[in-house]
Amino acid sequence: MNLEFKYLLDGNFHPGSKVWVYQCNRLFSMGEALEIEDLLKDFISKWTSHGAAVKGEAHLFFGQFIVLIADETATTVGGCSTDTSVRMIKEIEQRFGVNMFDRTSLAFIVKDKIQLLPMQQVQYAADNGFINSDTLYFNNLVATRAELESNWIIPLKESWLAKRISFSQAAD
Repeated sequence: MNLEFKYLLDGNFHPGSKVWVYQCNRLFSMGEALEIEDLLKDFISKWTSHGAAVKGEAHLFFGQFIVLIADETATTVGGCSTDTSVRMIKEIEQRFGVNMFDRTSLAFIVKDKIQLLPMQQVQYAADNGFINSDTLYFNNLVATRAELESNWIIPLKESWLAKRISFSQAAD
């Protein structure tokens, strides 16, 4: 699985630009992905904050993650403009019959595929060798562009989740 996504990001955005990651509960089909790309482009072209255009970008990565970025060096993103982005994500949920707000479902790369695990099953997965401390994890809590680039897809042992899981020596 090719995990390179950084080259798709606009190089003219400040490293401190705000980031929101929305994880879908399933992979979008190719047709859905193309439609979503159009919806995201349209949203970004109209995204405003207090009447000023937001310098933003939006991506559908790996067919399952919508990433919104706003460069606040140009325009501060207020509550209303954030609400507008959330409404757009909710519209995608309704249109495609998916869940984009389940924060208890965690994404890992297992056998070269994105696999979702409910948080309550992560220890079981570790105990049974499904995941280990080197398994790549999507840390959707990243808040800035710099964090997106350096800490979004990381080994489980480097994530906040590592403190909540015990790995047996044999499983690693």
